[in-house]
Amino acid sequence: MVIMAADRQAASLGLGPGMKLADARARVPDLLAFDHDPRADAHLLARLAEACERYTPMVAVEPPDALILDITGAVHFHASEDALAQDAEDRLDAAGYGAGWALAGTADAALALARHGLKEGAEAQLPVAALAMDDKTHQSLERAGLYRIGDLAERPRANLAARFGAELTLRLDRILGLEDRPIDPLRRVGNIVTERRFAEPLTHIDAALECLSELFAEAAERLNQRGQGARMVRMLLFRCDGDIARLGLETGAPTRDAALFQRLLRERIDALNDPLNPGFGYDLIRLSIVATEPLAPQQLRLAGGEDRQEDEVALVSQLSTRLGRERVQKFVPADSHIPEQGLLALPALSAPAPVAWQMQPPGDPPLRPLHMFDPPQRVQVIAEVPDGPPHRFTWRRKAHQVIRYEGPERIASEWWQRKDGQQRGNGGLTRDYYRVEDARGRRYWLFRHGLYGEEKANPDWYVHGLFA
Repeated sequence: MVIMAADRQAASLGLGPGMKLADARARVPDLLAFDHDPRADAHLLARLAEACERYTPMVAVEPPDALILDITGAVHFHASEDALAQDAEDRLDAAGYGAGWALAGTADAALALARHGLKEGAEAQLPVAALAMDDKTHQSLERAGLYRIGDLAERPRANLAARFGAELTLRLDRILGLEDRPIDPLRRVGNIVTERRFAEPLTHIDAALECLSELFAEAAERLNQRGQGARMVRMLLFRCDGDIARLGLETGAPTRDAALFQRLLRERIDALNDPLNPGFGYDLIRLSIVATEPLAPQQLRLAGGEDRQEDEVALVSQLSTRLGRERVQKFVPADSHIPEQGLLALPALSAPAPVAWQMQPPGDPPLRPLHMFDPPQRVQVIAEVPDGPPHRFTWRRKAHQVIRYEGPERIASEWWQRKDGQQRGNGGLTRDYYRVEDARGRRYWLFRHGLYGEEKANPDWYVHGLFA
C-alpha cells in the first residue's frame, strides 16, 4: 500500500506520493488514510475544470491532477495574466483545494513548470523527468550527464533522436516552446461567444434572462454578417460561490429570431427540474453559438414586417423544448425499399433538411397508404389461382369481397445484406403487393409473403396498410 496523493498538512510532515503507507504511519501514527478512488478523482477534476470556464472557454483536463487553461485573449477582465492565475488560485483555495500554477507559451511547458514548482522562463532548469519519458530513457539521459532540459537544448536534435528516439525531441521542443500542441477542451468552443461580467452580481432571474436575450441579439448580428443562423445555443451562468447553471437550446432550423429565442428560453426555464437559484448572484454570464447553418437574409413584406415562414420551425422548437427533444419526432426517408423500413422517426430538432418528394402524375391513385401497420397483420385470403390476386379475404373476423385490384408490385428482400447472399427464412421472402378495393369502397394494401411453389409451398397473406 502506497500513498497516491497527500494534502498540504501531510506534505508539511514529509509525506508524499510513492511513500509506503507503513512508513508513513511509522512517522505519523494517527495518520488518516483513505482508499484511492480514480473515478471520483476524475469526476472532481472535471468539476474543477467547469469552474475554471469562468476564465476561458478553452479548459482541458490533464489527468490525473492538472488543468490546462488557454487564456489567449481572455485577460482583458484582469490586470495581467498573473492576476488571472492568482484569482483562480484564490478561488480554489477558498473552496479547500490547493493549486500550483505556471504561465508559458505552450501547454506542455506550463504543465512541466507547474508540476516542478518553477515559474515562467525557467524551462531550462527543469529536470529531464519533466519530459515524462519511460524510466529507462531517464536513466540513460542521466548516465550521459544530461540532468536538465537546458543540457538537452544545447545538443543537436538529430543526435538526440538517433539515440533516444524522435518522441524525446518532440517533447523537448514542446517544453521549450518551439512546437505547440492543441489542447482538447472540456467542451466544444462555440462559433460565436458573447459574455457579460458584473461588478455587482445579478440576484434576480429576470435580470439574468434579459442579459441572455441581449447576448443572443449580439450573437445574431454577427451571425447575420456571416449569413448563418443558430441551431444550438449553450448558456453558462456563473455564480459567485462557484456554482454553474447550464442551459441549452436547439432549434428545428437555423434562426436569428430574438423573439423565438426568448420564448424557447422561457420554456427551458419552466421545464427545469431544479429551478434556477441565483444565490448570492451571477457575476458572469456567457452565451455560445455551438452549431450553425447557412441562413439567407430575411425577406421583408411589401407592407413591412418579417415574413412568418418560420412559424413551423418555431412551433417544433418550442414543443421540443417543452416536452423533450426525443418526444417530438419527424419522419425522414431511409435507404431501404422495404416499406416498413423506408422511413425513420428522428427527433425533429436533429432531422436533416427535407428533400423533394418524387411526385406521381395527378389523378393516379396513391402508391402507398397513409396508414401502415407495423408489423403487418395476418389475413386469410381466397384466390382464384394460388399465385394470383386476392378474391376474398378475412381480416379481424370480417369477410371482404374484392371487386377491384391492382398489382402485383413485387418487392424483393434485401438479400445483399446477408452474409451468404442467400434468401432464407421469413425475413428473406419476396413480397407481392396488391392494392385492392372491397364491395363497400374501402381500400387495402395486401401482400403475399413468398413466391408460390418457389420460396414457400403455401405463402401467407398480410394487410400492410389502409388507403384513405
